[in-house]
Amino acid sequence: PNPLMMRTGLNAIGAHSETSAMIGDRMDTDVLAGMEAGMQTFLVLTGLTRPEQVEDFPYRPSQVVDSIADLVERV
Repeated sequence: PNPLMMRTGLNAIGAHSETSAMIGDRMDTDVLAGMEAGMQTFLVLTGLTRPEQVEDFPYRPSQVVDSIADLVERV
């Protein structure tokens, strides 16, 4: 995903980046795109990125969670 795609999607549903979040399992695509679009970002550890790899990136997600189920109450 890229930031323009994210902003276009937000505009299409009448949402704003300040009240939206990107949830993904990759630091190099999902988290980066969410940050570039101005959203909170949640890294879910069910995909490619492992907890110890987060430190390898120059940016950080808003929160790291083990499972998407950990975010259900926030929706």
